[in-house]
Amino acid sequence: MNVAVCADVGSTYTKAAVVDLDGGRLVAAAAAPTTVGTDVLHGLDAAVGAATAGLTARDLPWYVCSSAGGGLRLAVVGYEPLVTAQAGRRVGLSAGANVVHVAAGRLGQADLTALRAARPDVVLLVGGTDGGDADTLTHNATRLARARWRVPVVLAGNADVRDDLHALLAAAKVPVTAADNVLPRIGVLTPAPARAAIREVFLRHVIGGKKLSRGGRFANLVRAATPDAVLTGVEVLADALGGDLAVVDVGGATTDVYSVLTPDERDTGPGREVAGTLWRARTVEGDLGMRWSAPGVVRAAAEERLLAPGEEDELAAAAQVRAGDPGFLPGDDTDRAVDRRIAALAATVALRRHARGAATGERAGRDLRDVKLMVGSGGVLRHAEPADAAAVLGAVLGDHAGGWPLPRAARAVVDVDYVLAAGGLLAADHPEAAAALLRRHLAGV
Repeated sequence: MNVAVCADVGSTYTKAAVVDLDGGRLVAAAAAPTTVGTDVLHGLDAAVGAATAGLTARDLPWYVCSSAGGGLRLAVVGYEPLVTAQAGRRVGLSAGANVVHVAAGRLGQADLTALRAARPDVVLLVGGTDGGDADTLTHNATRLARARWRVPVVLAGNADVRDDLHALLAAAKVPVTAADNVLPRIGVLTPAPARAAIREVFLRHVIGGKKLSRGGRFANLVRAATPDAVLTGVEVLADALGGDLAVVDVGGATTDVYSVLTPDERDTGPGREVAGTLWRARTVEGDLGMRWSAPGVVRAAAEERLLAPGEEDELAAAAQVRAGDPGFLPGDDTDRAVDRRIAALAATVALRRHARGAATGERAGRDLRDVKLMVGSGGVLRHAEPADAAAVLGAVLGDHAGGWPLPRAARAVVDVDYVLAAGGLLAADHPEAAAALLRRHLAGV
């Protein structure tokens, strides 16, 4: 068979899938605990070995993404908070990063201290439209050069000074990669070049620097940060279906939301976003999760008035148990019911924030009314009974009190076979197989 291995090395589990490249079929899948404490290759090899057991094929190509070791930590330094810094933040999220710090304006000593304290893996340095203000970008690049900055920098600001600033940073031995401006004109957001540069830096500098594995084999295998691969899969599926879609991924520590919308007149009209509209977007809610962040789900749900009278105290106690034991497994129907409730609340709050624009920084929010397909992901949904998973997504789609327009006719499905990441990994080299895989397993066509 003409097959390939696709694997996601997650913070807890490593998932492997074997995909038929001729027909886009899922041939086999398996998972193993991620072995961060020793060498992540142990868990990766175990998962791939289980998935390929019984196959006669040899020397299969491997496509691997990773969020182990905390994934990609990104800091954004921009010109001012509501325009270039916000545009940079949106681009960073679309690149699969966990945006841990955003600074705007001319960096001072206190700003540099705060930037170091955030411990980013990469700094996205932006500022000024092409031909616009160059002073702030120049000042900030100069401060990083003089500070002997050694964390990799992606320079994606005003094109008029980009070459000079790249030379300045390189001369100071700052690891720097240049990309096209993320905001070349007011209201025009161009994420692709910076997203590609961030991906390149992640692969070249970050993966090897996390000391997840001895030697260079793991760094050579990884092709993307997991959220970047998933967003690519979401984009492939949206293009294949020809319409808007959304994904809510409920994890142990975070809940991620992805959406792909069809550009409309807001792209050029008077009401357009100054920092640009990111039609293919991802948001990360670090306070919403099934285990580490379970208490945050209860707090956020209470603030959103999603809890029934008397429910908060009991649910908060259960959330504390889960936060104290990230490996917690439901032991009975009561435990499973609590997990379903936490999952529904996490997904509902995360989608509210995403749609309102609170998590993306968009004033008008994100209009999800034309979403045709709502995909649920995360272990809590993949391992649930179909009726339970449907109930979680039904709660999200029935959230009439959220203050945002609901999808009018969305079909809900669960990524049971975990194909979004696989489709994203295959998209560049095998686009037809990636599209067929996603259509078959998520759209039923």
